[in-house]
Amino acid sequence: MKNTILTWMLIFISSFYTICFSSEPNKLSKSEQKDGWKLLFDGKTLNGWRDYLGEGVKGPWKVEDGCLVSKGEGSDSTGYLISKGEYANFVLTFDWKISKLGNSGVFYHVVERPQFKVPYVTGPEYQVIDDIGKGSNLLDWQTLGADYAMHVPDKNKKHLKEVGEWNSSKIVFDNGHVEHWLNGEKIVEFEAWTDDWFSRKVGGKNLNAPEYGLARSGNFALQDHGSQAWYKNFKIKELPKKPKTEILFNGKDLTGWERVGTELWYVENGEMVCKSGPDKAEGYLETRKYYDNFDLTLDFKQVSDGNSGVFFRSFIKKATDISGWQVEIAPLGMHTGGIYESDHGRGWIAPLPADKENVLKKGEWNTMRILAIGNKVTTWLNGVKMVELNDARVGSGKGRILLQVHNEDVPEIHWRNIQIKELTQ
Repeated sequence: MKNTILTWMLIFISSFYTICFSSEPNKLSKSEQKDGWKLLFDGKTLNGWRDYLGEGVKGPWKVEDGCLVSKGEGSDSTGYLISKGEYANFVLTFDWKISKLGNSGVFYHVVERPQFKVPYVTGPEYQVIDDIGKGSNLLDWQTLGADYAMHVPDKNKKHLKEVGEWNSSKIVFDNGHVEHWLNGEKIVEFEAWTDDWFSRKVGGKNLNAPEYGLARSGNFALQDHGSQAWYKNFKIKELPKKPKTEILFNGKDLTGWERVGTELWYVENGEMVCKSGPDKAEGYLETRKYYDNFDLTLDFKQVSDGNSGVFFRSFIKKATDISGWQVEIAPLGMHTGGIYESDHGRGWIAPLPADKENVLKKGEWNTMRILAIGNKVTTWLNGVKMVELNDARVGSGKGRILLQVHNEDVPEIHWRNIQIKELTQ
């Protein structure tokens, strides 16, 4: 009887120890797997990760004792490791520790383009730093757990472990609702892409990073900022996208839009008007938000002939130099409704069939519809399907909606009823 009791006590103690103290790192429990969680780091290899703007891992990162470790050889402009996968809405959890006076960070929604030399010009950052060691040298928006340069963490809820000890963090991004957690406490909470969010963006360090924080999806990135940091237990649960419809033009003013160039954009009699300005140069009016998968409808009227268009998944590289794709709006016989690529040398990737050239109504209101879902883009003009495109490069694009005034002509174009419905892929 005593042996039986002793055996059961040993089994209980062993089970208790296993459950409470020896949880194997970088593994998913059965309940986590059932609930949809996935590992981003296997604890053994750099599979699933690579250098930013590179192939493979040549930068200062290694796997050591089940941890992703930065070697401390990076800088502000080098040493970034990114996930191979892209993610939109998610709960991300991870454990980390930092070296004395160390500085690192976890970025999300990073857009990888040659024009973006570092992840932080597009991706928001959960700041990882030695608050205790750096102390008064840090501004509030630079401290541990901050939404870097944007939102300050709640000091009263920050319970940071000593340097060299493990901390647990969580980032929630749920259709624009964002939370930062540290050791079981929510320390930051905000809504992305609101008026308050945009005011923080243009009023702070991100003023010279116009594409910062706009992407609806992207890579994760880790930073080696010249000091060692250790990460493990990267786990992610993806959340569903919640489609919604937006009125992009309120009929009163240009709220929600930003001018690019010197051309004229204004509202008159409930209509948005664009004309060539004094420089007679190329210009744009762009949404301040990104839109990936969408159903866009708008009305336009060409008061005087000229070349215009609707750009999608596009962004301004510099001045009025644009990267992306355009649904053409032009005079009769010039491919209105066709799709043109601006900066990869391919030009007309979906030219208009000759029998569709007469669908445009000269000098009258026309209705354009653009449906973009993944690689597939379809356009309609006045209810007639114009072109259908399936293209991987277009599918990987991220960016804004932009309306154009072209520099070759002196157009006057009016717009109204601009509405977009965001879609799940």
